[in-house]
Amino acid sequence: MKPNNTKGQDNMNIQALSNDMGTRAEDARALMAATAEVAEEKVVEARNRLGIALNSGEKILRRVRDKAVEGARAAGHTVQGHPYQTIGIAFGVGALIGLLLARRNGSYIPQRNALRL
Repeated sequence: MKPNNTKGQDNMNIQALSNDMGTRAEDARALMAATAEVAEEKVVEARNRLGIALNSGEKILRRVRDKAVEGARAAGHTVQGHPYQTIGIAFGVGALIGLLLARRNGSYIPQRNALRL
């Protein structure tokens, strides 16, 4: 059974999020450096809060990234260990979603006597 490409896509999404957060952090650090000479009390206080927020954000990003990778690995192991059950569950969920969407759009009309023998 050939593995699908969602693992690679997940890694790319996580990497894109990480890169975006890194860019934001760099921008914030550049702003902090640009205002380094300003000694007004409010600016100093804002810079301190920004520094704390950056550190906190980086820690949260690392934790989220680690949890996402861990979850993707666990899902991959489960799918590889139980392929037929995974196919059955995916089919059932897809059928249920299709039924709900069809009823929502009004295209599903149940026939009461369809199974009468």
